[in-house]
Amino acid sequence: MTTGPGGGTGQLRRANTAAVLQSLRRLGPASRAELAQRTGLAKATVGAIAADLEEAGAVVEEPPAPAGPGQPARGRPSRPLSLRAGAHLGLGLELNVDYVSAVVVDLAGGVLASESRPAGEDRLEVLLALAAELRAAHPGRLLGATVAVPALVRDDDRTVAWAPNLPLRGDTLVAHLAEALGCEVRVVNDANCAAYAEAHHGAARGVDHAIYLTGTVGIGAGIVVGGQLVQGAAGFAGEVGHMPVGDPAAPCGCGRRGCWEASIGLHAVLDALGMPELDTPLTTAAAVAARAVDDPAARATVERVGHDLGLGLAILTGVLDPAVVVLGGYFVPLGDLVLDPARRVLDARLASDVQVRPELRLGTLDLRAAALGAAEQSLAGVLGGTADLPACELAGG
Repeated sequence: MTTGPGGGTGQLRRANTAAVLQSLRRLGPASRAELAQRTGLAKATVGAIAADLEEAGAVVEEPPAPAGPGQPARGRPSRPLSLRAGAHLGLGLELNVDYVSAVVVDLAGGVLASESRPAGEDRLEVLLALAAELRAAHPGRLLGATVAVPALVRDDDRTVAWAPNLPLRGDTLVAHLAEALGCEVRVVNDANCAAYAEAHHGAARGVDHAIYLTGTVGIGAGIVVGGQLVQGAAGFAGEVGHMPVGDPAAPCGCGRRGCWEASIGLHAVLDALGMPELDTPLTTAAAVAARAVDDPAARATVERVGHDLGLGLAILTGVLDPAVVVLGGYFVPLGDLVLDPARRVLDARLASDVQVRPELRLGTLDLRAAALGAAEQSLAGVLGGTADLPACELAGG
């Protein structure tokens, strides 16, 4: 992905191109005249952008719509433009404690591939192998790759500042992936990526103010306002797993005690029940839910998690006032086992009856939510008007 000068005509051209691309992506095919109406750009400007996009292999002309019965043909019919599926791609990856995921999306918004695998001890090698397989299967022009990690990431989008549950530090992850993939690579917090995906593809679609809460070994939050991520002054917003909520004596992976994720993270549940961890958080949580059906002790453990979940959500609700909270990861198979006690605690903890309890929803994108959001972030430069769209290369990796 190449960027041009920061200002002047280059910046304006990229912004106008992004407006046309976003219109085609959100609203579907349109003629040049229709695109001018949609975007507010001059017809001549749209015509020039369309020519550039055709040369780059990003759009194709659709056959004109046939005239209706009894309608005379009037001159040369307009030919709608549509985004060319599979031509320009974004690769999203997730490196987590016990699984890895990869997703390929195209500029048209299509999800071309999506897969998760158990991580094992060599999680980076597993991720690289998965990325290579998906890349080989989808040979369009790769605009970039983004890897989601359960960590604090500095605002350079490459430096891991702190990863309490993974041996990550600095920019070595970016270096390994960039060498293997041969493209620009960014690193982004996993909760932010998953929140973005749920806001644009999943349970928070159409919601102006939402929080996404990860549910794996760690607990993190992604905050979305108007479809955009809120990341804070240093890019660290949403590091909620280490709030002092829940059991004050519970040891946390960060080295302290009493963190929220030490009470509601997946390992806290498994330790309380004496259950082993299975391939992924979803399969593990499904086993916990099945046991809770007939085992009162297991049911009580899950209800305790729901209670402590509600305590933390009450704090977040008082501070951020979200309309919707989306619970992802292992919370999804547990469903109402955790949602019901969380709702009760939320109702009891809101300071005033004028406050509105946020709607609690389960995530719809399973373990690939963060990788999907990461894939979308790989296209953000072109769709946001800050990067040029390169010519398409349909062959190679």
